[in-house]
Amino acid sequence: MSHLNVDVVDFLLLTIYPVAGLFLVEMASRAIKLKNWIKLTLQAILSIGFAIAYLTLITAHWLTALVLFALAAALFYQARLSKLKPGRSLY
Repeated sequence: MSHLNVDVVDFLLLTIYPVAGLFLVEMASRAIKLKNWIKLTLQAILSIGFAIAYLTLITAHWLTALVLFALAAALFYQARLSKLKPGRSLY
């Protein structure tokens, strides 16, 4: 990791931050009983936010940003399915 100017610990933290954000949205939505499609949309927006931050603020993290954009697309798709068919959750 030294060629990216990012320490191993920093790299692990950069990986954990989006996971912690998604977990916090999940727990908060369960606590206030949000609809599933709203929770998924919020998680997708959070993923896009982290992806943009990784692209603009941190050098050489385009692959992580690409994965987060793909996750956001999947979350938006799941949110759409959840809104159209609320009783048929796939997970």
